[in-house]
Amino acid sequence: MVIATTRGLSRAHEIYTDRGLRVRELRKAGKKIVGYVCLYPPVEIISALGLVPFRVFGDMSEPITAADQVSITVVCPFLRSIIDLGLKGKFNFLDGIVGAHTCDIGMTLIISWRDYVKDAPFTHLIDVPHTDHAPAVDYFEGQLNSFKRHLEEFAGEKLTDDKLKKACEIHNKQRKLVRDLYDLRKSDPPLLTSTENIEVLIAISSLPVDEGNVLLEEVIREVKERDIKPAKKKARLLVWGPVVDNASLYELIESADASVVVDDTCVGTRAFWADVKAPYNLHALAQRYLVDLKCPRTYRDSVHQELERNYDKDLDSRFNYIKKAVTDWKVNGAILQSVKYCDTHGYEVPNLRHYLDTLGIPSIYIEHDYSQRSLAPIKTRVEAFLETLE
Repeated sequence: MVIATTRGLSRAHEIYTDRGLRVRELRKAGKKIVGYVCLYPPVEIISALGLVPFRVFGDMSEPITAADQVSITVVCPFLRSIIDLGLKGKFNFLDGIVGAHTCDIGMTLIISWRDYVKDAPFTHLIDVPHTDHAPAVDYFEGQLNSFKRHLEEFAGEKLTDDKLKKACEIHNKQRKLVRDLYDLRKSDPPLLTSTENIEVLIAISSLPVDEGNVLLEEVIREVKERDIKPAKKKARLLVWGPVVDNASLYELIESADASVVVDDTCVGTRAFWADVKAPYNLHALAQRYLVDLKCPRTYRDSVHQELERNYDKDLDSRFNYIKKAVTDWKVNGAILQSVKYCDTHGYEVPNLRHYLDTLGIPSIYIEHDYSQRSLAPIKTRVEAFLETLE
């Protein structure tokens, strides 16, 4: 069934289909647009200096060709797609780009951009530790301070305590609104489809934070008030994994008579579940981005102070937030998906599947090459998996 869209949802769909639509207007009006890759560059610092943060994604519909000049093929196709689009001039509205050491390929992406993509004069790589111990947080705070100074020079202004406080508050407001959006999917059937949800999330990542908040408020109000609701489906699923920046996967799952009611992906809940806590300073940002973000790229040891390791306790420490999601959204199945060559997520799958088994949640693991052509075999596997659910 096709759900009628209204003002907010139609605007979200418009931006989703042309992500550069609004930022091109802003750039023409004199604003500087700073792209960021993955979740770890703090958008609060970018916004506080009067710049517009724009999350950089790839394109599953665009064959990767130009990136072959600067990157080997047996690495993350999502990050290769970003480089490919950059080399093809698809991000020529960016004035700068910021990346982080989320993985080795994430690091080399920024280096390749600096050396080969000439559209964005500002580039910066943030070195992010891979543990969440207190010394790692202190080191990361130093990295954020270096980023702040470099960005101040680019923006031509200083980051004051008041500017940072206001930016943290408005980004926290956005996170709260996204959590409110997800609450609309707790009912059965959900008030909001997973396809609509991902389009809204991608739209707000393409807008200044204040405009994104207005869009979220419109969408939430409209979804609550509309008369035609999504249809009830057989399964209520959780989708886990790295980036899902295209609605095609969710459309595929919905066509197989299932609803994705919640996710654990870096475009979904990972990006919005943790707030920056007061006092709003660089240390608070380091704590939020290194410790509070739940991504497999950070090693979390539940037994820092214990002489003996405890496997079950360690799993619960790492994944108990998923247990809460399973309960709150009444999940009865999980699809674990990842792009090829993403060892960060691939190594996590056996432990996560074991943890889901202890919760009584059946799961399936799917790996794809970040292309539209990979969807047909995925649909077959999803349909077969759904037949096993009660």
